[in-house]
Amino acid sequence: MTHPSTEAAMRTPPAAEGRPAAPPRSKPPRWSTSVIVVLLLGLAVNGLIRMDISIERLFRAPENVWRFLSGAFPPDAQRFPNFAEAMLETIEIALIGTIIGVVLSVPAALLAAQNTTPWKPLAHAVRFVLTSLRAIPDLVWALIFVMAVGLGPLAGILAIAVDVIGFAGRFFAERIEEVERGPIDALRSTGANEISIVVGAVLPASFASFTATSLYCLEKSIRGATVLGMVGAGGIGGELTTAFSLRQFDTAFAIILMILVVVLLAEQLSAMVRRRMLGADQLTRAV
Repeated sequence: MTHPSTEAAMRTPPAAEGRPAAPPRSKPPRWSTSVIVVLLLGLAVNGLIRMDISIERLFRAPENVWRFLSGAFPPDAQRFPNFAEAMLETIEIALIGTIIGVVLSVPAALLAAQNTTPWKPLAHAVRFVLTSLRAIPDLVWALIFVMAVGLGPLAGILAIAVDVIGFAGRFFAERIEEVERGPIDALRSTGANEISIVVGAVLPASFASFTATSLYCLEKSIRGATVLGMVGAGGIGGELTTAFSLRQFDTAFAIILMILVVVLLAEQLSAMVRRRMLGADQLTRAV
């Protein structure tokens, strides 16, 4: 009597000599996947119909862009001192908000990390709070704080701080959970309490990652602070909104160039600090 595996081998055509066996046929997608794809396509088609997206509007776009560019050159720098003062306010809003957010993110991350939280349900609760803070855009936070504390830089600082807590708190918590157990267990074996373990093992091992994330938050906050000014949260955004409202495209373009320069300088500063921390050898390509 022939063994079943032998019969299956006899029915399977052998691969040509020197060639790999043919791959198995792709399986049909599951019904749930098909339903999701059909649903997404339906939403996309419905959106195209409801949003009045037409070819005529797309063809008019180059003409409108050319009108903006022709009116933007040369940039108007007559009010440069006022713009520089507003840009400085934007940088200060971003810096203060980022510092507050980063400082508050550290204890939040320690409570959210599974290996440092004093109570597991507390970690889940803090993670839910961080996710909620991160899910709401910073522009919405700015509108909320403008209503709460009034127009001005304070609303922008609070909006930036809340946004940074939600963003940095998550990455800080994930980095804390990746810390090696060796130094932690070594300190715990000596009878050290939880605070000593955090200060002596967890934070030193996470410091480089914390710094890189904080610098990225600062870059992100500078870009975000320019937008927050458009809703009355202080900074250069208010000047940009006024210029576009009055169709002063040369003034608006001068402000855009100033924002571009500041953001590029912030990125270069972040890269320089990162190189200093990691060292030139770490960033050199391996041969």
